[in-house]
Amino acid sequence: MAYHNQFHKAFPGDKANVAKQLWLHSLLDLSPEEIIRGCRRSIRESAYLPTLHTIRELSKPSLTEFGLPDPHSAYLEACRATSPKADYNWSHIAVYHAGRAADWYFLANNAERTAFPVFKDHYLRICQQVLDGEELALPSTPALPQEHNTPLSLEERREKLRELRKELGL
Repeated sequence: MAYHNQFHKAFPGDKANVAKQLWLHSLLDLSPEEIIRGCRRSIRESAYLPTLHTIRELSKPSLTEFGLPDPHSAYLEACRATSPKADYNWSHIAVYHAGRAADWYFLANNAERTAFPVFKDHYLRICQQVLDGEELALPSTPALPQEHNTPLSLEERREKLRELRKELGL
């Protein structure tokens, strides 16, 4: 109904039934909720009758629905994150994984026009994993051992120094 006149201009007469059949068969793999999401987004974002491809793209959940920032915001976050990276308070763990995949050193030492496309490819791949339901986790950082060695006595230190001099021929 939102594109009523445009639809009838694009598909006059019998072509309307053919178009409806094409749309029906092309969207069978999507759930009714996904189709409704795509239609609502199309109405919000476009003044023109959408194509099948557009509806399919708009039917996919958006990154923000999963708490994921847009690729450029994620890139800026990854570049500005302090070390150690695993301890940084990420807006979403996918940003950390994309930064690690793109290589922290590469991101820090290359211009945005070079680094952003690399980061974006990794980020969108990881975002798709999140959209597909994969759980991402931070790497575990092992704690330092809790060793409490008592210092050597003065005589023990002198003995170690003598042994070291003897080994080195001093």
